[in-house]
Amino acid sequence: MLRRNIRLRREYLYRKSLEGKERLLYEKKRKIKEALDEGKPIPTELRNEEAALRQEIDLEDDYTAIPKTHIDDEYANATVRDPKILLTTSRDPSAPLVQFVKELKFVFPNAERMNRGGQVISEIIESCRAHEFTDVILVHEHRGIPDGLIISHLPFGPTAYFGLLNVVTRHDIKDKKAIGTMPEAYPHLILDNFKTKLGERTENILKHLFPVPKPDTKRIVTFANRSDYISFRHHIYEKPGGPKSVELKEIGPRFELRLYQVKLGTMDQSEAQIEWVIRPYMNTTKKRNFIGIDPDPEKKKKKH
Repeated sequence: MLRRNIRLRREYLYRKSLEGKERLLYEKKRKIKEALDEGKPIPTELRNEEAALRQEIDLEDDYTAIPKTHIDDEYANATVRDPKILLTTSRDPSAPLVQFVKELKFVFPNAERMNRGGQVISEIIESCRAHEFTDVILVHEHRGIPDGLIISHLPFGPTAYFGLLNVVTRHDIKDKKAIGTMPEAYPHLILDNFKTKLGERTENILKHLFPVPKPDTKRIVTFANRSDYISFRHHIYEKPGGPKSVELKEIGPRFELRLYQVKLGTMDQSEAQIEWVIRPYMNTTKKRNFIGIDPDPEKKKKKH
């Protein structure tokens, strides 16, 4: 099993190293296509390669025309089978952290919760690969308050590191009748304002934690990004007065996520390449958003 994982990782890194060459070849073919479509002369620097490139263009279809990236490889099997998630915590978890992870188990369909015990991260990741888990979610705490969440996609990554803020569990809400029971149906997903390249990457990581729901399911999970803080909300809806009247009911838990790092490997690989990380000076760039594009408040004032 270990040799197989090493071989698969090498193949993945080799395919990733070819991306630059494939992208360059794609740009050359795109320029020739544009020149032929617009009736313009072939660019001078491509005239020696024109015959070979035109032959390749003729053999391509919609599936092979655009080169694939390592991101396509990471989630290649996502549409083939439903996600299978392992939830665990840092060592010696407090009662609030255990309660929070128990609630997360119901938020993510097909999730299993594991007591960490004395296991190290590399053992957990290896065991999950052997049992065909698609993701590992590790939740951290500080003095009994959950403050960090790591999502690691298997077998090759990526791994996203989030800060956790303003956590309110179902257990914290006193009125149990108001929140009701938590359904286990696959939820509809609302992913709002993930518009930049990093935002699309984050959206890709989050959406692949959930399987495809049935059209008539009444459960909704929302990830709404505002100023790079991702708000998580969990609702069910009812139609008490027919199809035109919809009532939303929040069933918890709720929390905010703040992305601070994306790595190309799994969480046990300390040498993995860092794709994006927040830097100290980024905290002062209040007008710049990295995940989404917030509406300009000045424009809103002018409209009113």
